[in-house]
Amino acid sequence: MTSLSIYTPNTCAFSHIKTLWEHHTKLPISILSVLSPFVLSPSETITMALNHHLQHALKMVISISVMCLVLNNDMNLARAELETLVHHPDSSALLLSFLVVGDWGRKGTHNQSQVAFQMGRIGETLDLDFIISTGDNFYDKGLTSEYDPAFEDSFTNIYTASSLQKPWYTVLGNHDYRGDALAQSSSFLKQKDSRWVCLKSFILNTDVAEIFFIDTTPFQDKYFTDPEDQVYDWRGVMPRKKYLANLLKDLDMALKESTAKWKIVVGHHPIKSDGHHGNTQELVVQLLPILQANNVDFYINGHDHCLEHISSRDSPLQFFTSGGGSKAWRGDMSWMNLDETKFYYDGQGFMSMQITENEVQVIFYDVSGSALHKWSTSKWLYSTI
Repeated sequence: MTSLSIYTPNTCAFSHIKTLWEHHTKLPISILSVLSPFVLSPSETITMALNHHLQHALKMVISISVMCLVLNNDMNLARAELETLVHHPDSSALLLSFLVVGDWGRKGTHNQSQVAFQMGRIGETLDLDFIISTGDNFYDKGLTSEYDPAFEDSFTNIYTASSLQKPWYTVLGNHDYRGDALAQSSSFLKQKDSRWVCLKSFILNTDVAEIFFIDTTPFQDKYFTDPEDQVYDWRGVMPRKKYLANLLKDLDMALKESTAKWKIVVGHHPIKSDGHHGNTQELVVQLLPILQANNVDFYINGHDHCLEHISSRDSPLQFFTSGGGSKAWRGDMSWMNLDETKFYYDGQGFMSMQITENEVQVIFYDVSGSALHKWSTSKWLYSTI
């Protein structure tokens, strides 16, 4: 057995303990956090594991950890609420301004750097409050860990404009799930770059609008039934049926309780799209009825590497795709419903949205910063009275 010195929380840096733990157990040290409500504190557990009969202690801790992880996971899934973050607009006139970009993380290649430059330029004119990322933040297989240099190579060192030094509210895409899906939610990344805010699902309250970020990747059946040669990190998602049921229940409850004048839902996968992937049938069946029943104004997504605006014939709900952050698919379309499609562009770019109490303006920009499509509406057009 490997000879180890005696470690206690007061004499050993946590990073050193983390390295030792993960080396001997092949498990993330975060698994220990589930023990604190049930058995021991993480520091007590670590000290026990490293000081007293290492191998036997580790086996015991792993067994208890797995048991408690299942219990804790079930308790978390049973919670009937989404975490709520608050962002107050900088403008005293309650004008909310933000950009939306998706499918971008390619270390500056495939015109990612050019799109980032134009985002900075447009952002300067809009006095941004924040940026929304619709997922697929790091290609091709997400981050390998919270220490992956791809975080700096694809994010910190790319979006350097002063106007983009605002919070980035982010969801995960299917490519992010092919790596360490939990790494992007790590507080360590926020220490490295304070702009980064990533949770699987959450609510952002902005005074003039409420934005609901939803984890859409687990809805897709094919990632489970036919993953091909891809391996997905489903920690925190299994059992899938219960995860999705609780997520839909939580979203429905949050939307019903919302008093926001504008309700926006953000996910990675499209509900409706004319792009390569087309409509996501699982979302059409499971998510769309909840959005319509709760008078959601806009659904914003990425996944298809294009820019598009689709209306709805049976509700005021508008669908916006902003997935042109880097690599685009020229000429790759599924189909187009001329009655609903207001705009489609099979190239790179991004989207801006400005919201006041009564009005919304949306603009799509290409890689050169040219405005391709403008759309606006007034709130009374969406009144349910």
